[in-house]
Amino acid sequence: MTDADPQRFCAADLYDVHAASLRVCALQFRSFGQRGSFWGRAETLRTFEDHTPVLNAVSQPGAGRVLVVDAGGSLRVGVMGDRLAAIAQQNGWAGVVIHGAIRDSRGINALDIGVKAMGTTARRGWAPTQGTLGETLTLGEVSITPAEWVYCDEDAVMVSDRFLDPVGIAPQGLE
Repeated sequence: MTDADPQRFCAADLYDVHAASLRVCALQFRSFGQRGSFWGRAETLRTFEDHTPVLNAVSQPGAGRVLVVDAGGSLRVGVMGDRLAAIAQQNGWAGVVIHGAIRDSRGINALDIGVKAMGTTARRGWAPTQGTLGETLTLGEVSITPAEWVYCDEDAVMVSDRFLDPVGIAPQGLE
């Protein structure tokens, strides 16, 4: 990815211009994948210690959306690895935000996708669950509803109920 990438932006600069329209997630996510910053409409998913619902979601066309996964904050079991991230990339997802753990971070870091997660582990889940797609999630004091706009960079995950164009904002430190 280059700085000329249209998904490249600075969350702090976007916040400075649109503070009244953005809700900033209080959770401290780690960044993975080659896209340090990404944005798109939210698709929401709830699961716990099972990657199967994530696989089902990223197997659908992403159309530039961001999959937001509430995995209950569990760091015991990864709900996404490099194979699922590669499927998400191939299907056009801009990125994935996971309130929980991933695995295979080295493989994910080689992919042209953005992933935010709480941490990493080697464990995977072995008991499939249904998961719940398309409901409002609350992560780090921020509610996220499907089709809202999610903006992520190395520093923050932010949500808005309307599109805020980060391209027109001069990114500081990237000139």
